Amino acid sequence: MPPHCDSLDGPVVSAAPDALAAGEVGLVLPFVPEESEAEVQAMFRRVLPVHGLSPEAADVADRLFFETVVRLHRAGEGAPYTGLKPAGLPHGPALPLAEQAVASGSPEALADFLAGVLRDQLEQRLDHVVALATSKDRSLADARRYVEAMLGFEVYSHHLLGAMQARPHGESPHAPE
Repeated sequence: MPPHCDSLDGPVVSAAPDALAAGEVGLVLPFVPEESEAEVQAMFRRVLPVHGLSPEAADVADRLFFETVVRLHRAGEGAPYTGLKPAGLPHGPALPLAEQAVASGSPEALADFLAGVLRDQLEQRLDHVVALATSKDRSLADARRYVEAMLGFEVYSHHLLGAMQARPHGESPHAPE
């Protein structure tokens, strides 16, 4: 998982100031598992009065609330909480395109990008296998290099298919199909 959900400009933290500004904890609850709602609500009740005292107090209260929400979000993903990451971290090209797809309702730009990356990777890996095939009969070492590349290509393809057919984020692996 890219360092997105735990960054200050990620979707989890972005919902938290909206909840504080509106005085409505429900704006952030969708980002935490149901079993964590009570803890988020309790922290919200503690920080909301402090949020309005001064800019300095608001910074401390907001940070505590952000950390609580992100920690519980990460726990719901089965991931460790390693602290809030700064805003502006590079997330690679796919994440902004995925966000654009969510905003626009169209997967076209993301699909085109991913298809291009996939095509390039498959071509490079297969070219390597084909190049090794020409010398695989020269020696046992050459045959082993070919077999490793060939199997690597096949396993890579298998893992890609598994990733493409993976359950949606947050869905239990034990949920019915």
